Amino acid sequence: MQIPGQPRLSDVVLTDQMAIVLTKEWFCEGRDAQQPPMAPWRTWLVLGGRGSGKTRTGAEWVAGMATGLPTLTPERCGHIALVGETLADVREVMVEGPSGILSVSRCERPRLEATRRRLVWESTGAVASFFSSEDPDSLRGPQFDAAWCDELAKWKHPQETWDMLQFGLRLGQDPRAVVTTTPRPVSLLRALLADKSIPVTRMRTVENADHLAPGFIGMIEERYAGSRLGRQELDGELIEDRADALWSRGLIESLICKAVPPLKRIVVAVDPPASAGRNSDACGIVAAGMDYDGFGWVLADESLVQAKPYQWARAAIGLYHRLDADMIIAEVNQGGDMVAAVIAAEDHSVPVRSVRAMRGKWLRAEPVAALYEQGRIRHAGRFPALEDEMCDFAPGGLSSDRSPDRLDALVWAVNELMLGRDSKPRIRRLE
Repeated sequence: MQIPGQPRLSDVVLTDQMAIVLTKEWFCEGRDAQQPPMAPWRTWLVLGGRGSGKTRTGAEWVAGMATGLPTLTPERCGHIALVGETLADVREVMVEGPSGILSVSRCERPRLEATRRRLVWESTGAVASFFSSEDPDSLRGPQFDAAWCDELAKWKHPQETWDMLQFGLRLGQDPRAVVTTTPRPVSLLRALLADKSIPVTRMRTVENADHLAPGFIGMIEERYAGSRLGRQELDGELIEDRADALWSRGLIESLICKAVPPLKRIVVAVDPPASAGRNSDACGIVAAGMDYDGFGWVLADESLVQAKPYQWARAAIGLYHRLDADMIIAEVNQGGDMVAAVIAAEDHSVPVRSVRAMRGKWLRAEPVAALYEQGRIRHAGRFPALEDEMCDFAPGGLSSDRSPDRLDALVWAVNELMLGRDSKPRIRRLE
């Protein structure tokens, strides 16, 4: 990163000793995701899983700003705010923690003045003061040219603390704030994510595996990978329910059971896209079964994005054979006879039942959601993309403003297996 007015690193003649020192500096040692954005910014939002390296990112940035590190800033910062959930968190995590400022400081270790709640860099005179989200008014009066806000999603008074900090960021030529947090659905974080001027960096715990205890990643992913908690705490995703959705994440997670009993029927449902190409919808491909006690089981979600007809047909046929399913259920509203023809062209032996939507998506989904509420459907594993569509499915028929293709396929499969028909389903084979 070239700072205006500073010499280029390529123009500097390095001795062997200087080269060794540079390789230990943060701009060489840190991951790309831990480096500040190249484009100008006032607030940088870093969303990370637990142990992903976000604390180290904030601590290195503060140390560099206080000492005037050329790769970060054209001028040192004299007044820095360190804002955490509590004053204890600021000191124990941001300052004295294993990845805190004192631990990462190499060229100069600042002096901790505990009674005055601050760090002081002797060579530059820079001061980093401690503030707590429990006391937003403590940010009234002081002024800063930089701030590091840690675990913002846990702050006691998030909006009030953030507002007071913004009024104080008024020193220097380019006052800036770094926010590092594991995401939680709080209104302030939603607002920051919605602000197009704020660059967002996302970090996953697994990306920092080299600095974590051996075996930790395997153990924690086996237990939590794909779950709502895992996606939030390991992948740094913001996971929340939609108030008017038919499903909730808590409900779905309560119905996950990987021990699948013998099944008397299995179907693969396909909701093909209306068109192919870069802007086409996904092709929903979901397999479900029914056991001998009448419970439904969601077995697989192998939906494809931007797939050509032969690609989604092969994926559905492969899933059909792998699960030894009874048939493929295919919605034909968009493709008509083409859908069955594409499948037959790939494998003539596969039975296909064509279904046509006569009601809106919401009305078709409501009886299926009722089966979930009754506890009559189980998930044989975690299907994050499918669960996202289910929990963001709106009365208007869209999920995240897009067609809920995975959910449509699920609805067709469950309708076939559990909601009954007056006559025996017609199995269609193309001769």
